[in-house]
Amino acid sequence: MDYVIIMGGGRVGLALANLLIDDGYDIALIESDETISNDVAAELDALVINGNGTSSKLLEEINIEDAKYFIATTGSDEANLLSCILVRKYDVPHIIARVSNPDHEEAFKEVGIERVISPERAAAAQLMKVVTRPKAEELMTLGKGDAEILDMTLTNDKIVGKRFKEVSPTKDFIIIATYQNGKLVIPQPDNIISRGEKVTLLVKSGKFDKVSKKLVK
Repeated sequence: MDYVIIMGGGRVGLALANLLIDDGYDIALIESDETISNDVAAELDALVINGNGTSSKLLEEINIEDAKYFIATTGSDEANLLSCILVRKYDVPHIIARVSNPDHEEAFKEVGIERVISPERAAAAQLMKVVTRPKAEELMTLGKGDAEILDMTLTNDKIVGKRFKEVSPTKDFIIIATYQNGKLVIPQPDNIISRGEKVTLLVKSGKFDKVSKKLVK
């Protein structure tokens, strides 16, 4: 069972801890605020320590040498950076930090932090996609942004009544699934496209507008 130490018992840290516990990880969570620490301890099935995650003594008391992951999730970029720098001397294999201000990402990378996560940047990017892709119901980016998986409802009369093989695949997209009575089905080449049919697509980056015009009225 992998041992994970999380610094920060706020919304992000608590949610992460619960997800990792459900997935079978051994969790220790450090929270400096006593009230928050007590609330988290009452909710979380894990070791919760009220203390300073930038303290070598505290880290050693909770066996930092045994941790496979150290994840700093507080809302303070300074505290996250300091704790990650400190943890590096214990040779923890994976050190991950939350960054609230995207302008600080470079500072984390310069000191060798393996992975930097910016929820604020991710949320902004997701909102941008909602605005720029209003006809797509769900989005997932693959690889380094080379493609997206998204859900779309087929409403263009020019394709309604055609066989799937007449519409997909193309060099820009492929229909990878459709839904019948709420159940996911892999479309067969000779299946007929119905108006209002919900499908899941794999679309190459930069081709969304072109594909949308082809499939949606």
